[in-house]
Amino acid sequence: MMRIGKFIATVAIIVGLLPAWSIAMKQRMNKSIPKELFGKTADGQDVNIYTLTNSKGAEARIMTYGGIVVSLKVPDKNGKLGDIVLGHDDLAGYTKDNSPYFGALIGRYGNRIGHGKFSLDGHEYTLPKNNGENTLHGGNKGFDKAIWKAQESNGKDGPVLTLSYLSKDGEEGFPGNLSVTVVYTLTNNNELKIDYSAKTDKTTVVNLTHHSYFNLAGGGKILDHEVMINADKFTPTDEGLIPTGDLALVKGTPMDFTKSTKVGARIGDEFKQLKLANGYDHNWVLNKDKDKMTHAATVYESTSGRVMDVYTTEPGIQFYTGNFLDGTIIGKGGIAYQQRTGLCLETQHYPDSPNKPSFPSTTLKPGQKYSTTTIYKFSTR
Repeated sequence: MMRIGKFIATVAIIVGLLPAWSIAMKQRMNKSIPKELFGKTADGQDVNIYTLTNSKGAEARIMTYGGIVVSLKVPDKNGKLGDIVLGHDDLAGYTKDNSPYFGALIGRYGNRIGHGKFSLDGHEYTLPKNNGENTLHGGNKGFDKAIWKAQESNGKDGPVLTLSYLSKDGEEGFPGNLSVTVVYTLTNNNELKIDYSAKTDKTTVVNLTHHSYFNLAGGGKILDHEVMINADKFTPTDEGLIPTGDLALVKGTPMDFTKSTKVGARIGDEFKQLKLANGYDHNWVLNKDKDKMTHAATVYESTSGRVMDVYTTEPGIQFYTGNFLDGTIIGKGGIAYQQRTGLCLETQHYPDSPNKPSFPSTTLKPGQKYSTTTIYKFSTR
């Protein structure tokens, strides 16, 4: 009886300690994702940065301003870690007017909307024109300039940073209160996985994406990077880089990346679409079935041996070759970012979809859930 009594007492103590143990374990897990103050905005808001490190040592540093990936370190063919995204060493660099969306979350509408207007349910909405006569990446103050709420955790696949933001009805001219959640996971398989979701209380348009400028060599130009894009068609544009509405075949043109090709191989060709954009800045129509996860693109850089594979549930991908970088932006380590020192692969619905009924719809209605996933997977050859 004495032994039974002691056993019961011991069990009671253990059961009593379980809630405290659970809290302690949760705190310990969260502590494995360091959080630091990265700076303050002009109006005094704190901007924090979180460092996600997976089991293989890869590292992503993500801040609450714009949900920006400030650095992304992955191994080269010799196992040496290197930062493969363009950016700045401090918050001030990101808040300047000429910041080209380095590493940012883009919304409410990624890419361009022609003439800053679109119609829904018979009502015309007018947006800020921040790119000539058009609206680019959500307007003057898109999601790239928002302060996101953050919650760190450890998932089964690796460290997780969950960001949330409420875009209020009328923000930058868009209708509806849009509740957005973006989940970054740095998986133990060296993937940066991005899960986007959103809900609205009024019919609106949504097209979220990620805007890191990648340089797999860690420096220099990206002209020798080899790119494959899983697309037989692209959406040609007018002079303002707004799609004409046509779907053009890439075969026989410099837009054909169905086989791995160096970025610089044809970028200077006498081809109208390249001249209009000063390089590649177009949407490719991915070969895929509806919302299924698809291998969209591969980038390979021979000196480092790094490979980046892009997978997405989105129907399109914007391939941009840093055409408008001109050396006036000073980045990490005091380096002036020249033209073509980074490339972007922005998974998306097509540009100007709200004004192109033939394009896949970006309309989101109350009761529906916007949900999409993109994965940037890193390996070596």
